Order: sequence, then structure tokens, then C-alpha cells
Amino acid sequence: MTKRCKWVEGKEEIYIKYHDEEWGVAKYDDDILFEMLVLESFQAGLSWITILKKRANFRDAFDNFNLDKVMNYDENKVEELLQNEKIIRHRGKIEAAINNAQIFKEIQSEYGTFSNYIWGFTDGKIIKAEYKTKSDLSDKIAKDLKKKGMKFVGSTIIYSYLESIGIIDNHEKDCFLFKK
Repeated sequence: MTKRCKWVEGKEEIYIKYHDEEWGVAKYDDDILFEMLVLESFQAGLSWITILKKRANFRDAFDNFNLDKVMNYDENKVEELLQNEKIIRHRGKIEAAINNAQIFKEIQSEYGTFSNYIWGFTDGKIIKAEYKTKSDLSDKIAKDLKKKGMKFVGSTIIYSYLESIGIIDNHEKDCFLFKK
């Protein structure tokens, strides 16, 4: 039997697949970095499995997380999203996704890519096994993103985001994906 991180043991297949194929894997593509940022912000106050189960619906509702489309959503699109029972219908989170898309685009303009910006906090290095819910790094990034104008990017959300994009690799020592 394959040993995995304890948090995924006995969970649904979609959760296991996420753990095995995505969580803690270094990501540099701005499209993926944007998608994960939006999903992590929607997760605030909810369980990640809820988001995973609705991920395909979020992709449909948010035009496959096309940054240029999302950043230009208007009130009609917000109302459409608020009526979409297949996603999390929270006005604040929907409006934050639009706002954050605009800030994401500004960061891309300033740094060349969002990847350059986010990976710049660790000089491109992966942080190994902290097993926390927030850290000095997530505090620093959350503070900077908030200063730039992003919303729903508190330290705990950003810590989870860093795990989801592989800047922080928190696979447990017994997990088959743990790397020294």
C-alpha cells in the first residue's frame, strides 16, 4: 500500500489525486498560479475538498481562469456568478477574484510574470517540511499582496497557496512523495 500524508488517508479519490499529482509540485505557469490563487481565496472558511469538487464548475464559470476575461468582469457577470449554484456564491469572494485578477496583471507588468514575483520571495527555492498553517513567509507575501490591493489573501490562505503551487513542500516523511 502506498504511504501518503496522513491528511489524505481514507479520503475521496479526487483528494488523493490532488495530493499525488498537484500538491507540493512546483508550478511556474501564470495561468495555473492565477487559478490556484482564485481557488484558495474561495476556500477561505471552507474545506479544500469542497473546492476540489467544484473546481471544474469554477473553471467553466470563470472562463477557464482566463486572466484578461476575469479582470474585466462587470456587474452583470458578478450577478451571473451569484446565481451559479455549481460554485461558491459569495459576493465578496467573486469581487475579490476580479480585483485580484487586475492586481495579478499589474504584478505581471512589473515583474514580467507573476511567477517571477511569487518565486522571488524564496529566490526560486522550495521550502521543505514546515507543517504549519502560516509562516513568516506567508505573512510577508500576504502583507505585500494586500498592500498591492488584493483581497482574501490572508497569511493562512497564502500559506495554503504556497503549498498548492509547490513553493512549500510539506509532504510528510512517511509519504511516498517526500523528498529530502
